[in-house]
Amino acid sequence: MKAPHEQAMAGPADGARPGSRSTGAQLLGLAAFLGASALVAWLGAFATLGNVDGWYATADKAPWSPPNWVFGPVWTLLYAAMAVAAWLVWQRRGQRTVPALRAYGIQLGLNLLWTPVFFGLYPVMGTASLWLGLAIIIALIIAVTVTVLYFGPINRAAGLLLLPYISWLVFASSLNWWAALHN
Repeated sequence: MKAPHEQAMAGPADGARPGSRSTGAQLLGLAAFLGASALVAWLGAFATLGNVDGWYATADKAPWSPPNWVFGPVWTLLYAAMAVAAWLVWQRRGQRTVPALRAYGIQLGLNLLWTPVFFGLYPVMGTASLWLGLAIIIALIIAVTVTVLYFGPINRAAGLLLLPYISWLVFASSLNWWAALHN
């Protein structure tokens, strides 16, 4: 094992070349990751809109469930942190970057899937949609954990930026579980 000063002199272990993209490309990359997060957030909000004041307003919610207004600001911060984390990894351009960003894409897809299943399908499928939502959010927690394990060695800050997301997902899964048991 090398001492920290030796590691810094040796360069990144995965052949990464930080800073090798122009400032314009860096900003465009950040905008793309923020845009992808914003799109997923917007699509999730679209699936939620008619249902938060619909069936969910009268649903039996967990006693620890926060007020509805909390979810928007929390998710906004989480989506921004996710985008910045992915951007930090993308900047490195190393051998491990592609698999790490694939894992990120998978978790983003699962994130996108959960909201319409949980909120949108309940009027059609009833409780089955809540159990399906629980299966998706558990898969999402696993996918984000895998993403953290990929991101961390590439960029420590990127891995750390996803930890609040995992914490929120575990909390959200407890709300989903309660809803599936009691509705």
